[in-house]
Amino acid sequence: MHMPKAFLRSLLLALLLTSFNSSAADTIRNSLEMRFVRISAGSFVMGNSQVDDTAFELPDGNVQALKDELPAHKVRISRDFWLGETEVTQAQWLRLMGTRPGPAAYWHRADWQQLPVVSVSWNDAQRFIRKLNAKEKTSAYRLPTEAEWEYAARAGTQGSRPFPNDKLAEHAWYLKNSKDQPQPVATKPANAWGLYDMLGNAWEWVADIYDENYYAHSPAIDPQGPNGGTHRVRRGGSYHCESHLMRVNYRAANTPETQYSVLGFRILKTVTE
Repeated sequence: MHMPKAFLRSLLLALLLTSFNSSAADTIRNSLEMRFVRISAGSFVMGNSQVDDTAFELPDGNVQALKDELPAHKVRISRDFWLGETEVTQAQWLRLMGTRPGPAAYWHRADWQQLPVVSVSWNDAQRFIRKLNAKEKTSAYRLPTEAEWEYAARAGTQGSRPFPNDKLAEHAWYLKNSKDQPQPVATKPANAWGLYDMLGNAWEWVADIYDENYYAHSPAIDPQGPNGGTHRVRRGGSYHCESHLMRVNYRAANTPETQYSVLGFRILKTVTE
């Protein structure tokens, strides 16, 4: 019996996600009631390995816009790590920092506690991390590297998204379905690791300095990003993004002082045992 290619691709993806699903119960909580999911070490192909398919999605089809996603290259993450199950929320930020960044309207909503905190710069995220490390007498918290973020977002899949492209609205908050507003975290399905909103809702700062040519000479094991530069990387897209930006391999960057109402962060905790 002949099966359509689209059906076979969907079936393969379902089997992959089923087999990959690390026991999503492997989680911990911290003093702010933040939940972290353990991400196992492993290898993946980082960057864009499907340029023609991506170009078809772009408004102008200009493949030059994908330059910083190339070349696709194999990366090994050599150590397990804990990653925040969700983006840092407004409630978690307020509890630790005592401030209310971002549009006042977001803080007056009935669901304000579960919204991702936004309008925080890369430097603000570092201040949050320093304060959390001090509170818990550790040095384990930090932003994920760009490679760790993409590895976690892919969750064992290849391509631009860890789900069929025509299911984007079912899996992520973006301009088409968000009413151009942030939405409570963890209200779309988790990926195979058990992580929510890796695509959409709020952009997420990562640790790395941005270099559009970095992939051409990136280390194969635990890349940390370039040593110098003026901008820091953000990943994942937001509630304000068009669909073509909602890809796990899409890269964007801003100065570390930048604060946008679409920009937040997610934190990592180093596995110490």
